[in-house]
Amino acid sequence: MEIQDIPGVLIIERVSFPSPWSENIFREEIQSLLCRCLVATINDHVVGYIDFSVVWDEIHLRNIAVHPACRKNGIASMLLTHMMVTTSNKGAQWATLEVRRSNVGAIKLYEKFGFVLTGIRPLYYRDTREDALIMWADLTKKPRNAEL
Repeated sequence: MEIQDIPGVLIIERVSFPSPWSENIFREEIQSLLCRCLVATINDHVVGYIDFSVVWDEIHLRNIAVHPACRKNGIASMLLTHMMVTTSNKGAQWATLEVRRSNVGAIKLYEKFGFVLTGIRPLYYRDTREDALIMWADLTKKPRNAEL
């Protein structure tokens, strides 16, 4: 992700999340040494993005979204695959994330990539007072049905 990608990312944020991240948050993410921000584009238009941090052998998936008009085309799978393959090739062994309990589509996608439920953060999302499911994946094992 480059600074010029942020306007497209913000559009996706606003249509995807009740409390979208701000432009400043994305600018900080791009500049952070620990964070990786990638975009998916079609005809030079940002259609999806992924934001994650890497510390030692662990990935924390912070955010992933695809524009609603482009969903169900494998873009999120492509972004997750890229994250998991490139980081595991550099020594990452684990990946973790939090996901809204109500986000059934995302949960199914994460399970396809080997993530398993390991805990719950009650009322984690302040905007909706919704619980977060904590999921982990062991990157040393290839998940069933994944596109890796």
